[in-house]
Amino acid sequence: MNIKKNDTVVVLSGKDKGKRGRVLSADPKNGKVVVEGINIAKCHIKPRKMGEEGGIIRKETPIYASKVMRICPKCDKPTREANMFLKDGSKVRVCKKCGETI
Repeated sequence: MNIKKNDTVVVLSGKDKGKRGRVLSADPKNGKVVVEGINIAKCHIKPRKMGEEGGIIRKETPIYASKVMRICPKCDKPTREANMFLKDGSKVRVCKKCGETI
């Protein structure tokens, strides 16, 4: 999975198609990501303690990582990424469209 926390992504399919957001968390084992402001569900919360308020809250739910594509910060376009090894042996992510390191 190439999507990591704090990456900016665009949604490719579903009810939120075309929206952009920042990745809040990534779950590589299940192949899902939670994106800020995307795939929002309403949860009904019941008050548990005296003085605590109940109500309806909105929160982001996970979507499959294959439904999002990373946005390059340099060229501001959705792009795939390539991995490249530098001379010192470190591995970096590179934009396929503009060639800039991510």
